[in-house]
Order: sequence, then structure tokens, then C-alpha cells
Amino acid sequence: MIQPNQPPENYYTDLQALQAIDFTLVELTLYLDTHPNDLDALRQFNSTAQKSEELRISFEKKYGPLRQFGHSYSSYPWQWSKPPWPWQV
Repeated sequence: MIQPNQPPENYYTDLQALQAIDFTLVELTLYLDTHPNDLDALRQFNSTAQKSEELRISFEKKYGPLRQFGHSYSSYPWQWSKPPWPWQV
């Protein structure tokens, strides 16, 4: 049985994978800000953005929503009341 504030097994591994891909997006964004005509970098950005969305969807299906204000769906019952929240881990 999962303790109320104890994340499930693989939570941190899955979260780290998502954070790593999002870090890559930040770096590609900074690069593209100074190299807007680099088609290979733009393709890599788009591919990475798609992978990030796939990981986020998978993560949220397993553990609940990550983003608020309509960017993440919630199953029934409302999941934001269940810790741990993303900023608590």
C-alpha cells in the first residue's frame, strides 16, 4: 500500500526522464534564439518537444497531473488534492 506522501515506485525515475528532456528543450531554445536558421536544430527541437509531450502524458496517466490551469487533465475524483504535488518532490 502506498503511503499518503510516498511517491509510487518509479516516480522519481519517470520524473527525471521528463526533467532531462525538458532541460534539452531549454538548451535548444537558447541555441535557436541565436541560430534561428539552423534547420537541424529546429528539427531536433520539434522532435524533442513531441517526446516531452509523450513523456508528460505517460507520467500524468501513472501519477496524476503535473500542470494546472487546464494544461493537465484530471481523472475522477479531482487529483490535485492528492499529494505529493510536483513541487514537493
